[in-house]
Amino acid sequence: GYEGAQHNLGVCYYNGNGVVRDVEQAIIWYRKSAEQGNANAQSNLGFSYTHGYGVAKNPEKGVMWYRKSAEQGNAGAQHNLGVCYYNGNGVVRDLKKAIIWYRKSAEQGNVDAQNNLGFCYRNGLGIAKDLEKAVMWYRKSAEQGNAGAQYNLGGCYHDGSGVAKNLEQAVAWYSKAADQGMVEAKEKLESMKAVK
Repeated sequence: GYEGAQHNLGVCYYNGNGVVRDVEQAIIWYRKSAEQGNANAQSNLGFSYTHGYGVAKNPEKGVMWYRKSAEQGNAGAQHNLGVCYYNGNGVVRDLKKAIIWYRKSAEQGNVDAQNNLGFCYRNGLGIAKDLEKAVMWYRKSAEQGNAGAQYNLGGCYHDGSGVAKNLEQAVAWYSKAADQGMVEAKEKLESMKAVK
């Protein structure tokens, strides 16, 4: 009956750690834990429903479990709930609500939320366009190793968006993203070499 152990056993089944991988069995244990209020299990159950892993795909149920977890302060669930609002997956699309959840998650250090919040600021999606804030959020994420944010920060330096144009910095950030296998970053570096 201990929710922490139930969640951890679910993770073991989900990943095949110490047991044969069995996603359906993972869901059983996630649910037992989630129903007792474990935020991590709620987040994992939300992810499973949103993507149809081990259960029939049901984005609305995914959002319900993400919300329970997000309201307890789980940064991953907050980010994923923001993505659901951004894409209109399981909820009516609402960019302002996406921003609210991205921000809660980003302020806890979630690199994906930081990158997404930067993207929203850069493009004025659900929030007033603010290139300096876009750069700030991209940088927080990029410095933690997020390839997408490294690429986006490189783009800001390349275009002079929110920062002074600086091609050396652009190359440095594009290179970090390319080193992680990001194809767009490799292509950007190639195109910059061709221009020289």
